[in-house]
Amino acid sequence: MSPSRKYFGEFCLDKALIREDQLAKALAMQKEKGGRLGEVLEQMKLISSRQKYQILSEQLELEFLPSLLGQEIDPELSKNIPITFVKQYQILPIRRENGKVVVASADPVNFYPLEDLARILSAEIKVVVTPAEEIIAAINSIYDRLGTSAEGVIDGLREQEDNLSLLAQGIEEPTDLLEASDEAPIIKFVNSLLYQALKERASDIHIEPFERDLLVRFRIDGVLYEILRAPKRLQSSITSRVKIMGGLNIAEKRLPQDGRIRIKTAGKDIDIRLSTLPTAFGERVVMRLLDRSQILLQLDDLGFSLENLRAMTDLIHHSHGIILVTGPTGSGKTTTLYAALQKINTPDKNIITIEDPIEYQIQGIGQIQVNPKINLTFANGLRSIVRQDPDVILVGEIRDMETAEIAIQASLTGHLVFSTLHTNDAPSATTRLIDMGIEPFLISSSTLAIMAQRLVRVLCKNCRVPVEPDLQVLRELEGEHWAKGGTFYKPGGCDSCLKTGYAGRKGIYELLMIDDAIRLMINRRADSNEIKQTARKKGMLTLREDALRQAAAGVTSMDEVLRVTQEDIV
Repeated sequence: MSPSRKYFGEFCLDKALIREDQLAKALAMQKEKGGRLGEVLEQMKLISSRQKYQILSEQLELEFLPSLLGQEIDPELSKNIPITFVKQYQILPIRRENGKVVVASADPVNFYPLEDLARILSAEIKVVVTPAEEIIAAINSIYDRLGTSAEGVIDGLREQEDNLSLLAQGIEEPTDLLEASDEAPIIKFVNSLLYQALKERASDIHIEPFERDLLVRFRIDGVLYEILRAPKRLQSSITSRVKIMGGLNIAEKRLPQDGRIRIKTAGKDIDIRLSTLPTAFGERVVMRLLDRSQILLQLDDLGFSLENLRAMTDLIHHSHGIILVTGPTGSGKTTTLYAALQKINTPDKNIITIEDPIEYQIQGIGQIQVNPKINLTFANGLRSIVRQDPDVILVGEIRDMETAEIAIQASLTGHLVFSTLHTNDAPSATTRLIDMGIEPFLISSSTLAIMAQRLVRVLCKNCRVPVEPDLQVLRELEGEHWAKGGTFYKPGGCDSCLKTGYAGRKGIYELLMIDDAIRLMINRRADSNEIKQTARKKGMLTLREDALRQAAAGVTSMDEVLRVTQEDIV
């Protein structure tokens, strides 16, 4: 530091960020515990992280770059630099400028890694000060894009015939696979497959063996897409690698197995539910990907109409009763229930859930995992939950009469209960419960509402194309207030949506409110169609009508409406 350059503390005093006594206290703490003064002041909450880096840039007479978002970062500069190196020292080359390489650094006084970086890049560097969290986020994004595609790895493997035959012979021995380095082709292929799936927003990876090859498919926004076909000889190697990652028995190929894999990629914690199933041509592998760092959605973001959102918000603030959500597997029921719990999750409420499996951890909520091996079923767990003085209970699924009865009793004794059922629409849930053996008067007296839901793909706003709806659709929309002035679109296809025309999904809902008229119908065991017609007269939108509402708003396409609600077509 030059003689005229001020100390960090002096800058803080000059900017009136701290007082003399606070600086003295910080210096004493620094002397006692070590560390840099900026970090001590930040820990004492006297300055913010941004202020710390801004003062550091002024002190060192360097440019301050508060965010890397929107900056044109050249990924080629990072190609030969290990991710561990840039993450450890919180540095990232950004671009070439006037013959120099601009490097973002969170710790520019640590000269040695910057000198190493200059040697690796064979160029003079210009350092700019950037907050550490910005650099880490950019590193994750850049190195995620640099990840090799699975197809590229397969092409490389095809070129290595000799290596492949050796790999295929030796892969049967678990020790060989366990001792393999991270650069082993099969390990590289599986890692690349996971990278690619996460990059393309896939929820599931399917690895399916056939007579002559191995098919890999991704489920993206609810639809399966073929990604690649691998040579048949790689089948046992790939399956064994995935099973080892999931802690499964690689010698057992005749029985189905379930496992879990936890990985970290591009700074995200990913939980993978692994399932294997023996078929005629070998073991079929399915991996369900769950991003643990993903932020849970709020009720407002799910796609509810204004009427349904108001009704749902009112329902979840009741003190007791049952709210049921119905739909097939993968229709977003858990996401809806988690969003509801988030809305009412306050310190004065005791919320307990029993789930199979627990998909996301929610701060402040007690979550129980079903475990049939030790007889911890939904029914047994629910009995114990009731003795824990809960205000709100979530039962992952009502599968049998026993669970249904306990849930109903809990709701009648002053608890708000959320749960799910597998039925096609909302009115069918009442007949399903009666078929389970539940008395109609118990259903009518305990149930507040039943909501059916599905997921429709959202049109990519960058490439959607306006289109005129056909006459049948126009007839269906006639007289509907929400259809007036609506513009319909069809999918296009661009790079941002991976040429599919869609990006993400939203819910469509059928919300059946249990009022006095519906209660009387349940008590006399009315069929689901009769209940549905009565509810529609009272203003309930069916799944198809709610999907048409989303199409008229330009959220989804008519093709998607027909695909998802074909059973509701009149």
